[in-house]
Amino acid sequence: MAYVTYTTEAIVCGTYDRNTADRSYRLFTRELGMLYADARSVRKEESKQRQALSDFSHIKVSLVKGKGGWKIGSVIETRNFYGHALDQAARGSVVKIIRLIRRFVAGEEEHADLFDEYVDALNFFAGKLNERACFERVFIQRILAELGYIKSGDVPEQFRAIPLRDIATDEVCIKDKAIAHSIERAQNASQL
Repeated sequence: MAYVTYTTEAIVCGTYDRNTADRSYRLFTRELGMLYADARSVRKEESKQRQALSDFSHIKVSLVKGKGGWKIGSVIETRNFYGHALDQAARGSVVKIIRLIRRFVAGEEEHADLFDEYVDALNFFAGKLNERACFERVFIQRILAELGYIKSGDVPEQFRAIPLRDIATDEVCIKDKAIAHSIERAQNASQL
């Protein structure tokens, strides 16, 4: 039986050990959404995929859908956001953003725009940044609005469609309390 191979970009959002040397991965992919995929013998020291499939990595991966679920073929690591983060605060931001993905994105559904925004945000938060907490809340609000947990009208107009790096720091801090309040309401209502 012939299987179709899908090649896509993905972010490694979690790993789960299985058997002696196997591991399952939670991947947020550009074309296929959030999915679980298995890799065989990846925990062995001689495995070539071991480094590329570490948590917080942005990868290009070949996936095959089999009877038992998704299987990982070849993998090329683009960047590990956690490993390339400049300092402890940047690493904390990367972890927070990945947790947001894990919490609110579910199902095998294409999210190409959302994926691209996540990659841009992870690159942004891995660098040096003033008012980090304010920018994190702006990003979280934008993502929750895109996923339908917050009304898009609740997101300030000046923050909607422009990249995070182009938003003025003073604008973010002025709107911070309202943003934090809308995020809290969305999280409570979602019950996730």
